[in-house]
Amino acid sequence: MSIAGINGNEFIVLAILAAVLLGPEKLPDYARKTATLIRQLRRLAADAEEQLREDLGDEFENLDLKRLDPRQYDPRRIINDALRENLDELTGQALSDSATARKPAPPRSPPPPAPSGPAPFDDEST
Repeated sequence: MSIAGINGNEFIVLAILAAVLLGPEKLPDYARKTATLIRQLRRLAADAEEQLREDLGDEFENLDLKRLDPRQYDPRRIINDALRENLDELTGQALSDSATARKPAPPRSPPPPAPSGPAPFDDEST
């Protein structure tokens, strides 16, 4: 289990280090202050989310803010999804190509003749 990138062993080492550095007299006071700070930060985040929902209006009532979290954007997943979309388009294109392969292709017109002589020269061009 990892909290904020700190695993269990590191947390125990930090707790022991805090107990030694702060001492048993100040440790409960700092723990209380830390808990208060965390509560205030959570309340601030909840208020900001509520304010955002109010400002955006009814259209964005069901807005999932976790979907907008930049930490969820894994480049490997994005590339994988893009490749799957292209694959789906290609297989859809292949299916439609096989359906049109049964129909005779329309006759192609011959390409236009190549111009004879050098291209015209423009003195005013840059």
